Amino acid sequence: MLCAGGRNRQRDDSSRSEGALLLVNERVYNVLFLCTGNSARSIIADALLNARGEARFRAFSAGSHPAGAVNPLVLAVLRDKGLATESLHSKSWDEFATPDAPQMELVITVCDQAAGGTCPIWPGHPAMAHWPAPDPAAWMHQPDQARKLVDVVFELMERRIARLTSLPLGTLDAPALQREVRAIAAST
Repeated sequence: MLCAGGRNRQRDDSSRSEGALLLVNERVYNVLFLCTGNSARSIIADALLNARGEARFRAFSAGSHPAGAVNPLVLAVLRDKGLATESLHSKSWDEFATPDAPQMELVITVCDQAAGGTCPIWPGHPAMAHWPAPDPAAWMHQPDQARKLVDVVFELMERRIARLTSLPLGTLDAPALQREVRAIAAST
């Protein structure tokens, strides 16, 4: 299976029942946002879903090649918008591919490089989608442009998160969940 466009290291579908409902109404849905550096786009999505998820979602973020620190401009924008930043840090996606990691219902790549790469095997075989967004890190040499781009990414992710949180997740099986979440990127 592709990492929303790339490849998984291996695949084993033996534990997944295609007809079974993936989620239960009272369950908290774990969502992992992936990017290359885990310093901007995935961090924004992580903070937004944790703030807007109405206790139905728990968001995480990680990178294929983590930058080691969250972009300070991103942290400033998140704080300006009233979002918690204390728990945000740049980390490797390998942390979420271990047997003791939280099991994800959904993995969303937010940059083309992460989507096109070889992903780890995620425990539980979550639904996968790609929500591309521009990279603010590419503009850090122009602070005004970088700030505008962080705002653009924030607004884009906020619209997508609003659509995600409005889905009737408890009624969607795995293929339907994947279709619905992939359609969010096409419509925003």
